[in-house]
Amino acid sequence: MTTARSSSLNAARRSRELDEVAGGTVDLVVIGGGVTGAGVALDAATRGLSVVLLEAHDLAFGTSRWSSKLVHGGLRYLGTGNVDVAYESAIERHHLMTTIAPHLIRPLPNVFPELPSMDRKHAALVRAGHWGGDALRRAARTSASLLPRPDRIDAEAVERYAPSVRREGLRGGLRFWDGQLVDDARLVVAIARTAAYYGARVLTRCRVLSASGTGVRVRDELNGSEFDLSARAVVNAAGVWAGTLADDISLRPSRGTHLVMSQRTFGGLSASLMVPIPGSTTRFVFALPAPLGRVYVGLTDEDAPGPIPDVPRASDDEIDFLLDTIGLALERPVTRDDLLGTFSGLRPLLDAGEASSADVSRRHVVQRGSDGVTTVVGGKLTTYRRMAQDAVDLAARPAGLSAGPCVTRRVPLVGAGPERDPRASDELLRRFGSEAGAVLDSSPGLDEPIAEGLDVSRAELRFAVRHEGASTVDDLLDRRTRIGLVAADRARAEDAAREALDES
Repeated sequence: MTTARSSSLNAARRSRELDEVAGGTVDLVVIGGGVTGAGVALDAATRGLSVVLLEAHDLAFGTSRWSSKLVHGGLRYLGTGNVDVAYESAIERHHLMTTIAPHLIRPLPNVFPELPSMDRKHAALVRAGHWGGDALRRAARTSASLLPRPDRIDAEAVERYAPSVRREGLRGGLRFWDGQLVDDARLVVAIARTAAYYGARVLTRCRVLSASGTGVRVRDELNGSEFDLSARAVVNAAGVWAGTLADDISLRPSRGTHLVMSQRTFGGLSASLMVPIPGSTTRFVFALPAPLGRVYVGLTDEDAPGPIPDVPRASDDEIDFLLDTIGLALERPVTRDDLLGTFSGLRPLLDAGEASSADVSRRHVVQRGSDGVTTVVGGKLTTYRRMAQDAVDLAARPAGLSAGPCVTRRVPLVGAGPERDPRASDELLRRFGSEAGAVLDSSPGLDEPIAEGLDVSRAELRFAVRHEGASTVDDLLDRRTRIGLVAADRARAEDAAREALDES
């Protein structure tokens, strides 16, 4: 195992650790570098196991970077009767917001405007759901000072949160608090780096060609070489690609699409604006304030059969649906001219024959296949830690691994320390927490934004290459930052990204 207690991921460490593991044997191999795979690696490493995580592309390459960036307490699942799933979400939200990654998450008000399209009966149902969600907050022992109790606000307060809201017929609004990530890909990178600190070898651009319960065949995607890696246990956490490695798993991918729009279109949105989907009492479209002066509008839930693309694409119907639905609550309708971009992700749901993908359970499933590989699918970003715990528990027992008890609910991620460098901007602190000072110190004088309107510095890009495992322009612009979600912004940032790679 790596002896240095370092969380830094970079090309030199990758090369060294590849040489160490090729042809060898470890306790556990994890396939997949999304939030679940990174969580499994961290769980196993903190239990004292030797761990190798293998990712065919980059950290957070798949579904984990396409979420709504919410750490939610399961309110939606109360509406569908999945109380156990809702409770698990509330518990995991508490751990994330108080211990694991408080620097990456902020309390977010969710505002449901009481417009004529939401009659009083519907408003009463929403209100009841909010109090049910608050009961989950209390059960999880999350303080009301962190997530305030739900309440009703007047029309003026709704307008302050959402200046572009439709004013005609606005009676007021219902407010409920939840958690919002600064970015989902940043969470994955932080989990992976913390796993590396505890001794896990995190190897990107390493594709698993075949797997069994006793090892994997791997191809280094950078030079084409192949090698075998023996393991006492193997966990398949490849998300929507899990079925390509496990014949006895049948997945039903569901596509969730978001629109990327400008804050100018929404007049400075400071809350999640929630709009009921016509004909439904439990489903909503929302507009979320996002970094870099953006707003994300989502979310769809569409069946996505067929071959699995590396980068899913939004359909025209989804775009029109989201524009039309959010427009119901806005003073000025939004059109395709207001779009800056879109992004879509595929949920790795277990196929149980439901008529609609929206009805497929969000419970996670962990099972041991006939080939001895433990596969984990389903679930949600918020509950990644519990998914990882269950996967390691199931994989370790038949392998006879002497794994200690799970401790990850008490393990802070890199950056979660209390230190706050006074030189750092609020945005830098939100992205890096207690590591913000290290970002500034690593590249003195390079803390200015790389371009107007892009609050990302050259120092951050260099830090991503030296310490966060970024090795390409796409890694920097599409995952370590989210500049690449808007094509025009990407074009303005590409030179700075290339410079960071050349100079690091």
